[in-house]
Amino acid sequence: MTHNDSLLFEPYRLPNGLRLDNRIVMAPMTHLSSRTDGVASDDELAYYARRADGPGMVITAATWVLPDGGLPGGPGADTDDKIPGLARVAETIRQRGAKAILQLFHSGRQSTRTGDLVAPSAVPESRPDAGVPRALDEGEIAAIVRAFGAAARRAVAAGFDGVEIHGANGNLTHQFFSPHANRREDRYGGSLERRMTFGLEVVDEVLRVVRETADRPFAVGFRLSPEERESPGIVMEDALAFAETLAGRGLDYLHLSLTDFRNPPRNGEWGGRSRLVLFQERLGNRIPIIGVGAIATAEDAAQARKTGAPLVALGRELLLEPDWTRKVREGRYADIRTTLTANDRERLVIPEPMWGLLRGTPGWLPFVES
Repeated sequence: MTHNDSLLFEPYRLPNGLRLDNRIVMAPMTHLSSRTDGVASDDELAYYARRADGPGMVITAATWVLPDGGLPGGPGADTDDKIPGLARVAETIRQRGAKAILQLFHSGRQSTRTGDLVAPSAVPESRPDAGVPRALDEGEIAAIVRAFGAAARRAVAAGFDGVEIHGANGNLTHQFFSPHANRREDRYGGSLERRMTFGLEVVDEVLRVVRETADRPFAVGFRLSPEERESPGIVMEDALAFAETLAGRGLDYLHLSLTDFRNPPRNGEWGGRSRLVLFQERLGNRIPIIGVGAIATAEDAAQARKTGAPLVALGRELLLEPDWTRKVREGRYADIRTTLTANDRERLVIPEPMWGLLRGTPGWLPFVES
């Protein structure tokens, strides 16, 4: 192990006391492999089992809190009868040494599971053939907030070590914060502060439920997208302001959703510093930051750690190389796979629905000829 590698294998304790064996996090990735009712499948469990032996923490695929806020093949945490299946996921991850974090979300206007598209406002996504959603009323918003809390209670009961509130990548929590998706004129929209309201209500409800039900260290994190391409859209200063407010709520970490941890903001007005560096400079002394994005090699991960971010998340690379953590720890850099072929699905223990999604998204994974 090199000096740089040692940055990755120091234990770390989150503010709530949860101890991680190292600084590596498995990022949440859509697998579309749960049963049709949202209960964990055997293929899903095998996928996690293959990758949980190494990272200090594994964050699951986005798990819906209400049926109209999910994706076909996605996991759910909307009813108590799903607790046994959730417990199987938590146990599968924890048995292999990683802490298990259940990511909670509502997909809003992104949903393809039911016919009822809902959003802060009747504004479709910026893509061809996007459906026009129905604007939620305040009673429905309050019900969704309560659903996040109920899902967190189920995560506690199922034996998870924490939950992550998914507020990134265009889902409902992101939509409420976005000036593109949110055109409301009530207390949930308009000013920057009012666009934070839904996300903060979700955070407060989840924290309340966790404090009432968890009898062990149980982490609550939040995932945030710093910018979006639409205009008007989320910009860095807005995201930093939201993050500062979130940091004051008692969360255990902030997980940035980044394509590449090295990339600077879109507008070029921040002296060339990366988004990750900017968040760490502004908030690193108040809340742990998880950096993510285009981390493939041990050197990439060490470089991300050198920004000061205490934790680094890998997604795509753990699909290509489930043994990444162990091989880095052992100094076996030449043995780390960075490409895959069309024949690698079974070897990599990737469920067929997820494999179809990966194969159908050109450029997301480095497929090569066998």
